[in-house]
This record gives sequence, structure tokens and C-alpha cells, in this order.
Amino acid sequence: ILIGLGAGVGGLVQVLLLSRWLCKVIKKRREIKQKEKYFKTQWGLLLQQHLSSSPEGDVAKSKIFRFKDLEKATDRFHKDRILGRGGQGVVYKGMLTDGKIVAVKKSRLLDMEKVEEFINEVIILSQINHRNVVKLLGCCLETDFPLLVYEFIPNGTLYRYLHDPNEDLLSSWEMRLRIATEIAGALFYLHSAASIPIYHRDIKSTNILLDEKHRAKVADFGISKSISLDNETHVTTLVRGTFGYLDPEYFRTGHFTDKSDVYSFGV
Repeated sequence: ILIGLGAGVGGLVQVLLLSRWLCKVIKKRREIKQKEKYFKTQWGLLLQQHLSSSPEGDVAKSKIFRFKDLEKATDRFHKDRILGRGGQGVVYKGMLTDGKIVAVKKSRLLDMEKVEEFINEVIILSQINHRNVVKLLGCCLETDFPLLVYEFIPNGTLYRYLHDPNEDLLSSWEMRLRIATEIAGALFYLHSAASIPIYHRDIKSTNILLDEKHRAKVADFGISKSISLDNETHVTTLVRGTFGYLDPEYFRTGHFTDKSDVYSFGV
């Protein structure tokens, strides 16, 4: 009887262990299928193909990050890690397993327009390699809210230094001129020196970041456009950008040119 009872208990334990293992396998397969679904839905396969075919010097070194790695890096996207909020979503400070500090931009949930802006930003930044443009390190499309990973720019936005009375960084005209010159240089590169001319379409002080040496970095390319070499304007029926910085001619006609970016820069 004891032997039979022991065998029965042992068999029950084996069944329980097997059931637990099967549950884990099924859950893992569901997660993989869900990630594949999101990956395809958010044009992840297209992005992966684009990044892998990028020429040396663009973001060929960019990578596709795993969601669990970014979740760990940002302490599960804890509110204390928030660096800022913008039109496209929320930006978090994170630390990768190799100790590298990064900025992770998380799209707003279930907003396909924002998803398209994220995709556009990846494609645009894959064409850019300039010291005064924020560098894209990679992206993650395993979930229904795509994530972009950038170099971390520690000193925040130019807007902060322009409007915070407690900040004295811009007290000297020399510093103001240097930052303005760097922004102008980045715009010249985008308009004239990039492999395909790029119009930023939302130049403003909140989209200019300052690094550890207070060098300007142009950021936020969500609504930017690549322009063919034989077409100097971008025509749209929907005016995009920030009111107060918009070129009046663009607002009136819907024709955006490199001069429209220059107008916003002047503001």
C-alpha cells in the first residue's frame, strides 16, 4: 500500500511539474506570436530591412532592442525616470546592461498617427550623421507602443535656459551665438549636405537639446520630411508644426520649403 501510495504521489508530482512546464511553453509561444503580430503591424519588418540595408555612416549600427531590456533599463518605465513629455509621447531615462545611459521615447498608446510619426523618425534619422543632431541608437517594436532609443542628452532643452530666470547659461552673447551657430549648421546639413534633403518642420527651442558641453542637438523628427532632389518644396493639405513658429507663407499656401525651417529658427 505504501509503495503504491508513494508511486501515486510521485506520479501526481510529475503531472503537476509537466503541467507547469506546458503552461510556461504555451505562455512563451503566445508572447512570441504577440510580439510578431505587433512587429508586423507596426511595420517592424520594413524598419528592420531598412536599418540592415543602411549604408555605413548612417545608423547601420542601430539595433532592434528587446522590450524586456528597455523595461529593465527604465525600471519598468517608472515615473521617476521621466525626462519629459511631448507631442509624440513620454521620454524616460534608462541604463542598459552595459552601463550606457540612454533616453527611451515611448509612444502614446493606440494612436496610429503617433506610431506613423515614430516610424518616420526612425527612417529620417537613419539618413543623418551630424554632431548637432541627436543620435538614434535603435528601436523596439515588440509591443503596441513603439519605442525609440537615443543617446542621452543631459542638460535638457534650450527652452529651459531661455525662460527659467534661475538659469544663467545664456547670460553671455558668446554662448548664445555659439548655440545659434550650431543649430544653423545642423539645418544647413539637413537641407544641403544630407544624402537626401530633409525638412525638420518643427524647429523650436523645446526641440533643441544641450549636451554635457552645452552643444546644441536638434531633436524630434516625427513630422520631418525627406525631399527629392528635383523637388524643393513639400506640399500638404494639413499644416503641421507649432503655431507661433510656423512660416506664414507655409500656413497660407501649404508649401513647405527649407526657408520655412529657417523662419522657425529665426523665431
